[in-house]
Amino acid sequence: MNDRQEKHFNRSRASLQQAISWYASFRRHWNYPPDEKLQAEVKEDLQALKGALDKLDRKAIRIATFGLVSCGKSSIINGLLGQKILPTGPFHGVTKFPQSVRWNPLNSEIEIELIDTPGLDEVAGEARAKIAREFAQGADLILFVVAGDITRTEYDALWELRSCQKPLILVFNKIDLYPDRDRDSIYYQLQLLNAGHDPKDLDKIIYTDDIVMVSAQPQPIQVRVESADGTVATGVENPAPQLEELRTAIIKILEREGTSLLALNALVQARDAENNIAKKTVQLRQKQAHDIIWKYARYKAIAIAANPIPLLDVIGGLGTDLALIRSLARLYGLPITNHEAGELWRKIVASSGALLLGEIASNLILGVGKSGVALTHAFSSPGAFTVYSTTAGLQGAIAGYGSYVVGQVAKVYLEQGCTWGSLGASTVMSEILAQVEPNTIIYRLRQELFSL
Repeated sequence: MNDRQEKHFNRSRASLQQAISWYASFRRHWNYPPDEKLQAEVKEDLQALKGALDKLDRKAIRIATFGLVSCGKSSIINGLLGQKILPTGPFHGVTKFPQSVRWNPLNSEIEIELIDTPGLDEVAGEARAKIAREFAQGADLILFVVAGDITRTEYDALWELRSCQKPLILVFNKIDLYPDRDRDSIYYQLQLLNAGHDPKDLDKIIYTDDIVMVSAQPQPIQVRVESADGTVATGVENPAPQLEELRTAIIKILEREGTSLLALNALVQARDAENNIAKKTVQLRQKQAHDIIWKYARYKAIAIAANPIPLLDVIGGLGTDLALIRSLARLYGLPITNHEAGELWRKIVASSGALLLGEIASNLILGVGKSGVALTHAFSSPGAFTVYSTTAGLQGAIAGYGSYVVGQVAKVYLEQGCTWGSLGASTVMSEILAQVEPNTIIYRLRQELFSL
């Protein structure tokens, strides 16, 4: 493990430890203790967080194989292992359930699991496809095995597996039966299947550098054997598996970026778990959030209307919005500091654009007008008092509605979880992705993962 990979590992581990510590702590609930329904809803996600840390601590890299029936997934794993561990055969659906075997080509402390999954098109395939997707979520590297012409079913499965944002190698098996195939011809076939989508999106499925050619179980060949006495007989010879290209590709990935890959996938799992916790909490506490938003909207409207100093209107309005965001985060049990609340407020202003900027401008303009009436007329006449009251009421209404908008938009952002922070999963993911070397399998995922 080089220094960069070690740094990625340590940052990822610290991020997961912080997340588990927060979600296991009762203090995150503030004055809103969790009910049984909420605890039941987030139990699986909390287990996913702990599972991600456990996998990281064990340094266990999972390589999962997927493909249609009889494409040679089990034979490829047996060939990598150098011995027949998994059953293979000419009949469809030999692999009925996912199976995991250990592999250690590097003789290192990194633990590698090779996972064989049932064919994606088997009988009762819907249930098995679900199992496959679940294993893809927990995998660090995916081997998608094809043999022969790539079908629409395989193409659709590739799209689905790539939606897991995991590195993927397309393994073209049985090359001995298709000697005319090469990477360019396979990529061209995918382009034809991609015709129903935006052609520019093909790189989101696979890159030519991530296509390897193998023959896990070459067809027996007849050989002619001539004896010393001149007699000639025919026999059958089983050629050795041709897996060196795949083995080399996997080992190169493991040596160059294996630990970073492990760290990144643990963070993806943690981010998804935290987002699920936030989403479920927001949904279950909608009424309480609604009450909090209206409470702050009323407070802000009254305070802005009553205050005669324009600058304090703006400062007080901002402080009320930040307090509202913090209160919602506390209701949802999400980790957020004053700095992060300020960052979120800026995002909300940017997303809501003219509406909130208009509120700030209105506070200044109406505040100046309100102050001018108070200073020049000092309520000396009923007309002056009416102007003051009307201006203050309008300013308060605009300010209150602005807080309502902030609260509603904040709910949307908070529903995505609080994974930013200095050790947040999203922050550490961004650090890793910014530091990976070009021409690596993680580098080719940067754009996809940065967009999440």
